[in-house]
Amino acid sequence: MALQDQTLTEAILSAKAGRTVTPGEFVVVDVDLMYAHDGTAPLAMRVMEDHEVLHKVLSPEKAVLVIDHASPPPTVSAATAHRLMRDFARKFNVTLYDVGTGVCHQVIVEAGHVKPGMVVLGADSHTVTLGALSAFATGVGSTDIAVAFATGKAWLKVPEPVKVVLEGPPKPWVMGKDIALTLLGEVGTDGLTYKAAEFQGTALKHISMDSRMTISNMCVEAGAKVGIFPADETLIKWLRAQGINSGVSQALMNPGHNAPYSDELRIDVNRVEPMVAAPPNVDNVRVVNEVEGVEVDQVFIGSCTNGRYEDFAVAAKILKGRRVKAGVRCIAVPASRRVYKELLRSGIIDVLINAGCFVAHSTCGPCIGAHLGLLAPGETAISTSNRNFTGRMGHKDSKVYLASPATAAASAVKGMITDPREFLNS
Repeated sequence: MALQDQTLTEAILSAKAGRTVTPGEFVVVDVDLMYAHDGTAPLAMRVMEDHEVLHKVLSPEKAVLVIDHASPPPTVSAATAHRLMRDFARKFNVTLYDVGTGVCHQVIVEAGHVKPGMVVLGADSHTVTLGALSAFATGVGSTDIAVAFATGKAWLKVPEPVKVVLEGPPKPWVMGKDIALTLLGEVGTDGLTYKAAEFQGTALKHISMDSRMTISNMCVEAGAKVGIFPADETLIKWLRAQGINSGVSQALMNPGHNAPYSDELRIDVNRVEPMVAAPPNVDNVRVVNEVEGVEVDQVFIGSCTNGRYEDFAVAAKILKGRRVKAGVRCIAVPASRRVYKELLRSGIIDVLINAGCFVAHSTCGPCIGAHLGLLAPGETAISTSNRNFTGRMGHKDSKVYLASPATAAASAVKGMITDPREFLNS
């Protein structure tokens, strides 16, 4: 197959396999970057210790560890896991991002580890976030990441490609999260199982990198192996602003004009409304006015899905000069130290604090129900994170609604799920 006839997924995997690949076949590919966090790295280390042939890191410059999930450690067992990671990093000369640096997917991007055309493996399902940078980025298990650390290679099936066409500019207060939830509402939690979602369309010029990372992040909730955006002008400009040279040929960064896709999905972004995923499933998607009025005990703004600068800037527009409703806890956690510092410089942290938010340093804690915001029995939260299954953020009898930062902030002010457009002109 000629390069101009390949999808972006096929082009990237063909380059790494050293031959033309096609959907459905199993291939061994060179991995450009591999990483794990404190929830998965200790398991990978155990696998490497138990198998002598794996007790090495072939290319330390391609391996990264991030302490982010139970960070700072809320238990002795978490602290012990962190120490194991530090010892491993020293022994094998692997890069380690310690407590407070940020959530792994955000840190990996900010540090310039990812470039278009790369194959990236992360021992976390939301590694798909990095598809926003036109990389084949996918989550794997701890055993797979152990093998990748030791061999520099990965064995996988070439996913079936699906073209997701996004057309038209979004309405005010509609964010990347709303687009992602709209897609999930259409395809369900298994509609893209082991498929490569490749985003195209006129809407891309209106969708920022922060929002693209949100959309790619949520692709795994539909079962996708990857969610990839092309390396268009938006990405190239963003990379330059970060001081990152894209480093790959233009041919590898965009799908061919005649590229074959197994299916095509189309979303008119101009018709997308603020959306909410009601418990207990992420595809239980509703337009916000269908669940408006549900009282909330806690609001969480953050996570690898919506913890970037744009997310807090939008939330601050609603919270400025207002207060979080009495009796409601609003927890705001930037996804990285860099984002935190940007929010400090811009005054957004002041807005959040003055509104009554609890602002914490970077951690995954509240999102995964580890610490800094667990829910009690019978409590309800609205969260900008990615999952709302039973017990995700605390007790099994609590409930979690998923929404954009705009909807979350509006709900914090009113104490109930609220359409953010209520604050559009106020």
